[in-house]
Amino acid sequence: MASRNFYIQLIIRVALLTLTAILLAFSLSEQWYFSFGMCLLLMVGQVYSLISFINSTNRKIAYFFDAIRNEDFTLRFPERVTIKSFKELNQSLNRVNGLIQEVHLQLQIREQYYQEIIKQASIGIMTYNEKGHIMFANPTLERLLDYTPLNHIKQLSQVDESLYNIFKSFKPFDRKLVQLSNEREQTQLALKSTPMTMDGQSVLLVVVQDIHKELDEKETDSWVRLIRVLTHEIMNTITPIASISDSIIKYYRHNGKITPLEELEESQIKNTLKGLEVIKEQGGNLMDFVQSYRSLLHVPEPNKTIVKAKELLEKIHVLMSARPQEGETDFKVQCEPENLELFIDEKQIAQVLINLAKNALQSVGEIENGKVRMVAGMDSNGMKYIDVLDNGPGIPPEVMDEIFVPFFTTKSEGTGIGLSLSKRVMQLHGGGIQVRSFPYKETHFRLTFA
Repeated sequence: MASRNFYIQLIIRVALLTLTAILLAFSLSEQWYFSFGMCLLLMVGQVYSLISFINSTNRKIAYFFDAIRNEDFTLRFPERVTIKSFKELNQSLNRVNGLIQEVHLQLQIREQYYQEIIKQASIGIMTYNEKGHIMFANPTLERLLDYTPLNHIKQLSQVDESLYNIFKSFKPFDRKLVQLSNEREQTQLALKSTPMTMDGQSVLLVVVQDIHKELDEKETDSWVRLIRVLTHEIMNTITPIASISDSIIKYYRHNGKITPLEELEESQIKNTLKGLEVIKEQGGNLMDFVQSYRSLLHVPEPNKTIVKAKELLEKIHVLMSARPQEGETDFKVQCEPENLELFIDEKQIAQVLINLAKNALQSVGEIENGKVRMVAGMDSNGMKYIDVLDNGPGIPPEVMDEIFVPFFTTKSEGTGIGLSLSKRVMQLHGGGIQVRSFPYKETHFRLTFA
């Protein structure tokens, strides 16, 4: 409709301009100089009006697109104009402007919604271009890498050189595993890359996930299943013992009657004694072994109460200091803040701390200036912890991944279930246990509580 009115007005103006040109020529031929002058002025005015008429529409459309490009939706065209075509054109532009503004607002709301989801995601997300400039990194990624702000992948070399080399050589759809170590803990990260196009340039989207906790839980579940199978198999081995017992019974019972003593041979009595000794020894060993397995399978749910960390550590200190073989070792406890409280099962956590303290004291027992420290505190993220530290020979790197495996031990004595049981207790508390070791400098076990 607006386009038709525009053309009608344009034809009328051209027709009037043509008529004025004819009158101008006629006045000049008749030497009507006054009429000629008036027609000339009229023609100039009509030409100016025609140019303004055409340019006004072009300017409105140009302003409109400039405003859209600059995301300025405050531009409004007057709808109360005398020229009907201009009125309809302005109404159309205002209507289109309103629709675009609505779409733009919806996109902004959706973008903010997605950004908030990405910020709150439990996995790290990063995008960077071919030059290594980081376009986006969510807070989770910065927390996993313990570095902020992230602007370029070269900064990753300050976190770990191998991590930077991985990002530098990352290809689309690559998958990598990397283990990071810092002064507090070890973190195992899974990396996955996906190519994207953003603002006309190719970028790489990398998803980073901490799989350490998931691996710990899966590992424990696997061992629980394995222990159940082993328990079943071990119990089956008791069956031959029962068979030996039955054979011995036959020496002393025949046809439902007890065999008289005078009918017993000396060899039967000797075999009976040997059989009983074997049954006693093997049965005792097997039952102790089975009981060790069962202690892992039947850890009770924690009966949690509020416990003052300082009082708990002082109890452990008294118990450990009373051990004569570790009496000369420098063993100290510390709690900061002193009013720190833990929501735990005191008996279970005390047993874990006793086990860790015993291991630490045994570790430093044969070295000079042996030190063991037990420290309770809270980190910058509000996470409560208890550290057990010693300066003993530490844990060899080749067995670091096996120390929490049930029945694995490097000592000549012990069952090898202490650390496995400690790990299970911490998982039931919703926390965890981590370890790092530098021989003769520091071996550090940390218990973390949710």
